[in-house]
Amino acid sequence: MASRQDIEERLTYWRTTLQKLMDAYLALVEGQVKSYEIDDRSLTRLDLPSLKKAINDAEAKVDQYEDLLNGKKPRKIVAIVPRDW
Repeated sequence: MASRQDIEERLTYWRTTLQKLMDAYLALVEGQVKSYEIDDRSLTRLDLPSLKKAINDAEAKVDQYEDLLNGKKPRKIVAIVPRDW
């Protein structure tokens, strides 16, 4: 399991990433720019659906790391195998 410091670093990274993605989304939606660059990635209005998905993924990661810091354990995955007897 990751240490508290590792979790805090990852949370900071995902919060920064989420903020950059949200800034890009808002700039493209409001029509302020025709294209937007995040680091080495160039985005246009055609990229809005993939950008929205990336925002949702980043929000999920932020929630996950905040829960870990607050002491909530991650959910366990349980598989159910149907059997035909």
